[in-house]
Amino acid sequence: MRRPRLAVLTVAAALALTGCGGGSDSGGGTAAGKLEGNGPITFVTGKDTSGYVQKQVDAWNKLHPDERADVIELPESADAQRQEMVKNAVAKSDTYSVLNLDVVWTAEFAANGWVEQLNEADFPLDKMLAPTVETGKYFGRLYAVPITSDGGLLYYRKDLLAAAGVTAPPTTWADLRAACTKVRAANPKIGCFAGQFDKYEGLTVNFSEAVNSAGGTVVKDGKPTVDTPAARKGLDFLVNGFTQGYIPRNALTFKEEEGRRAFQAGQLLFHRQWPYQYAKANATDGSSEVAGKFAVAPLPGLDGPGQSTLGGHNYAISRFTQNKKTALEFIQFMAGEERQRANLQATSQAPTWGSLYDDPALVEQYPYLPVLKESILKAEKRPEAVQYNDVSVAIQSAAYSALKGDKTSEQALAELQAKLETLIGK
Repeated sequence: MRRPRLAVLTVAAALALTGCGGGSDSGGGTAAGKLEGNGPITFVTGKDTSGYVQKQVDAWNKLHPDERADVIELPESADAQRQEMVKNAVAKSDTYSVLNLDVVWTAEFAANGWVEQLNEADFPLDKMLAPTVETGKYFGRLYAVPITSDGGLLYYRKDLLAAAGVTAPPTTWADLRAACTKVRAANPKIGCFAGQFDKYEGLTVNFSEAVNSAGGTVVKDGKPTVDTPAARKGLDFLVNGFTQGYIPRNALTFKEEEGRRAFQAGQLLFHRQWPYQYAKANATDGSSEVAGKFAVAPLPGLDGPGQSTLGGHNYAISRFTQNKKTALEFIQFMAGEERQRANLQATSQAPTWGSLYDDPALVEQYPYLPVLKESILKAEKRPEAVQYNDVSVAIQSAAYSALKGDKTSEQALAELQAKLETLIGK
């Protein structure tokens, strides 16, 4: 499977490395300092759609009654979460202690001096999948610890495929369309395929996956590369999905949860989604119409298996919090194998400990684990840019205009190429 590079070295990042733009609050120090202060802390995270975050924190609080962690829950949208965290950091507020960061925020938060540099020896990084560890680093220094990872998976209705005589999940986009045609002969109202296509971070992920799965790249060797035939093939797969009807029109409003609810309601044959959906879709409490009726496979691509974008969340310590030693110990607790195992069993989220993917008992309970491990190990990172939010917004705007039909793929990608060149550098 192809592994095109997406790493981005921005001018701003280069300045941060050489110390030209940082001052006392910039990232890029030569060594992690000693973290001091014990006492109550806060744990700041996005909306808990799993229902398990508080139980994880309760496990800490039970053992540390004098160093309690209080959960501060932010909105469900990743973009809104980042906005609140940035606002707190710019104000140098001590309200936030431990931050649950999307993996793509590391460079921005480290370069701006909003999170503390960490000592690698304080964490079991050698037990974790290597790609997840790299997401917590900025210029080779650790600023965040991987707690959950994420790889894109193709959820599919195995019962409907079998009934239509389709014996295996699709490995190419053509296979996906052909399987959909067969299933729709008996189920004309079912949506063929959906992902995360609303104008937010999820669209950046889905766009990147489509481009990479067509043999293209978004950025290569530090330069934007979206105005290419391969990138157009990737975007065209999504655009044609809407114009030809194999992607439902309402999927333009889908983030993770909207798509999950549609799949669980039996409205989708195929769904590109993260592993957290597995437990919810298999729930036997009446909340899912597809429990026991679906399976998981690698994402399909143009000529063979596709390529996931690497997701996940890392924990970091705010530069402005008071009780940093407690914050460090809280992260160590949550990064341990016991807590990661408990989280996997409760939520089906991807752990970062490699051993959990090979545990026979867990694989029996969660058959998707081998597929997920391969997805993560071969996943492509999104651009590592200090101005990542601007880069992502540019990608979202271009892709969304094409999906809506306001611009052709060729027009959207040409404009995106020009925009990224101003943000990333030539």
